[in-house]
Amino acid sequence: MKRYRQFRLSLGWQILIGLVLGIVLGVVFYGNKTAITAMQNIGTMFISLIQMIVLPIVVACLITGIANMGDLKKLGRIGGKTIIYFEIMTTIAIALGLLMGNIFHPGDYIDIHQLHASNISQYVQTAKTVSHNGIWSTVMGIIPTNVFKSLSAGDMIPVIFFAVFFGLGTAAIGEQGKIILDFMNAVAEAMFKVTNWVMHTAPIGVCALIGVTVAEMGLKALAPLGYFIILAYITMAIFIVVVMGIVGKLFGLNIWHLLRVIRDEMVLGFSTASSEAALPRIIDKMGKYGVSEGIVSFVIPTGYTFNLDGSAIYQSLAALFLAQAYGIHLSLSQQITLLIVLMITSKGIAGVPGASFVVLLATISTIGVPVQGLAFIAGIDRLVDMGRTVVNVVGNSLAAVIIGKSEHEFDTAQSDQYLAEIRAGRTRTAAK
Repeated sequence: MKRYRQFRLSLGWQILIGLVLGIVLGVVFYGNKTAITAMQNIGTMFISLIQMIVLPIVVACLITGIANMGDLKKLGRIGGKTIIYFEIMTTIAIALGLLMGNIFHPGDYIDIHQLHASNISQYVQTAKTVSHNGIWSTVMGIIPTNVFKSLSAGDMIPVIFFAVFFGLGTAAIGEQGKIILDFMNAVAEAMFKVTNWVMHTAPIGVCALIGVTVAEMGLKALAPLGYFIILAYITMAIFIVVVMGIVGKLFGLNIWHLLRVIRDEMVLGFSTASSEAALPRIIDKMGKYGVSEGIVSFVIPTGYTFNLDGSAIYQSLAALFLAQAYGIHLSLSQQITLLIVLMITSKGIAGVPGASFVVLLATISTIGVPVQGLAFIAGIDRLVDMGRTVVNVVGNSLAAVIIGKSEHEFDTAQSDQYLAEIRAGRTRTAAK
């Protein structure tokens, strides 16, 4: 009896079981509107639970982290390093997507006009709005006129901006700010506890989210685009293992150790296709892994908005795929132009709903690809999104460690101890 009580599936395994059950339910209830509606609502409730806890954790951790840092020059240095690192990694990701597309030519093997078209009107409208407002609107939107409005809208960038300045202000008032720090620390601890409770519902939420995807599309709809999906996943795997592995090694980090630490969060991000789902636990784990609180609280929320390497891979690969499918040959100069446009566009609409698809809408017209072509790959967007979310989760975790090491604010002894606890199955993160 004692042995039986000690046996417990980890969160990762529970989510994987939910994933498999979701696929089975999707196949069984294919085209069943009642079942689709039920699964859609259950999945939406799970994502809403995640969204409920993200901003309180980000605000509390960011304020306490910046206040403990307490140095505007240091914050500027860390911010500069972070943005440069994000830009370099994003550029490499875009270039890798273009390279794989040129080598394997995924668009040559399909007849674009025989594919099933999906409704992309919501993305078209968003792209028009973004294009009309321009990049200056995005830049001006960084500064919140009403932080409570930004909080209620879930607008991450202005919330981060406010929290950074509030943290600096808290540090500047000295002893008087201690009560604020104590309160924010308590908020963070309470929200991490709530996160652990919410994670118990993850297998159910994942089952519903995957189930509704399969039930709406059907497995047969995936066959024509199977090669593109597989190539996208292979490219993302290469980016994680090779590119991130090399970057990690340059800073004395074994990428496999990091993947071991965040494996449950990778599974969670993959299953939900939502970086938000993994964000609270990544913040918690990177702190326990040895990165200083100030760096974790700044780098990871910022990366959630600006460091979307998986999305960058997908955008470049999809753009080349559609060009090949329409028989459009892109010269080297055109592909370099595409790379530059993707770099600028992806940063200009950070935080926009459906950002990856909107970026493609705003980009492919520059290389002569009909916008209507995106309707043919819209149906598999969620399946590819699952993979690119994993890349984003790993990329932001790695960024926190890299910036921490560059600032000599990474505790190697704590890192080794936490990794040993995970290997021994004694970590408390997923158990509570």
